[in-house]
Amino acid sequence: MQYNCHVAIRFWLGVVHREHVLRGVDLGIARANRGAGDVIAQMGEADGIVYYSPKTAIEGDPLREFTAIGRIADACAYRVGDPGNEFRPWRRRADYDLDAWPTSIRPLLSVLQLTRGNPDWGFQLRRGVLEISRHDFEMIRQQMRRPSADDR
Repeated sequence: MQYNCHVAIRFWLGVVHREHVLRGVDLGIARANRGAGDVIAQMGEADGIVYYSPKTAIEGDPLREFTAIGRIADACAYRVGDPGNEFRPWRRRADYDLDAWPTSIRPLLSVLQLTRGNPDWGFQLRRGVLEISRHDFEMIRQQMRRPSADDR
């Protein structure tokens, strides 16, 4: 993947249950819950994207894990579905790190700028997609790195 050195890279956190995240990884797309299409459209090529899944599915069990991480692969957002349908979600092509390992948010709560010192950190996740710092993205990426035999 080539990066455009003239555009500032931004980092995004999507909040979507694991079932939808895994479907998006399989399709090679980034997507968001209802009402977050404007943020999907703001994403730029090579921006980082990480997904946090509070639950396994819409009516699933609590999970509270980072479930996928990657980069936005193109410069165009697009909508899917029948134009006559009220629900037409926005999507972006994305390249995911297929070696990333899902990881709990718990060990990162005191480290991430998003959560550190904020007992109500979960409230801001209700927006569905939000911009995060490079620091937070890199800390999450490092935590999601699959342990190697040398790490044991």
